[in-house]
Amino acid sequence: MRTRGPTWQDGRMDVVLFHSVHGLRPAVHAGAERLRAAGHHVHVPDLFEGQTAETSEEGRDLKDKIGSDELLRRAVLAVAPYSERGLVYAGFSFGGSVAQTLALGDSKARGLLLMHGTSDIAENASVDDLPVQLHVADPDVSEPHDWLNAWYLRMREVGADVEIYRYRGVGHLYTDPDLPDYDETAAEQTWRTGLAFIESLGDQP
Repeated sequence: MRTRGPTWQDGRMDVVLFHSVHGLRPAVHAGAERLRAAGHHVHVPDLFEGQTAETSEEGRDLKDKIGSDELLRRAVLAVAPYSERGLVYAGFSFGGSVAQTLALGDSKARGLLLMHGTSDIAENASVDDLPVQLHVADPDVSEPHDWLNAWYLRMREVGADVEIYRYRGVGHLYTDPDLPDYDETAAEQTWRTGLAFIESLGDQP
């Protein structure tokens, strides 16, 4: 049985927001400020320790150089001081995969907000109605339809309550104003829907 962690008495949530392979760029801080403006407590770990990438290719090279084990170790250490409170895990693209991995392994997770990215699901994963919301470009070469269909079914199998929002004709990282993929309309819709999702988590027992 999944034990929900405590939430703030005023409905505010503790959110951890992971960056994409581009690193901890201004768009990540801007996203965190949106959440803080709504009253939530937001933590933005820097898994690349100050390094950023201008292109996704550079970012993937940086991610591979650090290594998946080390990145996961850094992520676990970053959330450890807050996990007892019951975190909402969120992330952009690669950061979404990190957020998913941690949320599925945290019995006190309150929810999972994914923007642009998902991840493989462990064979032994099991959650108790974990609320999950995914926002993704349609189509997205990084998240093709066949993969997303299989991912959705698998997430349902392990016990997650999943919503998927697709944005037709936009680029992969459409929420980042400093990247060519940016789409203002889709980005604003994503943030409105994502904020409403986080707000709803404060109403859960």
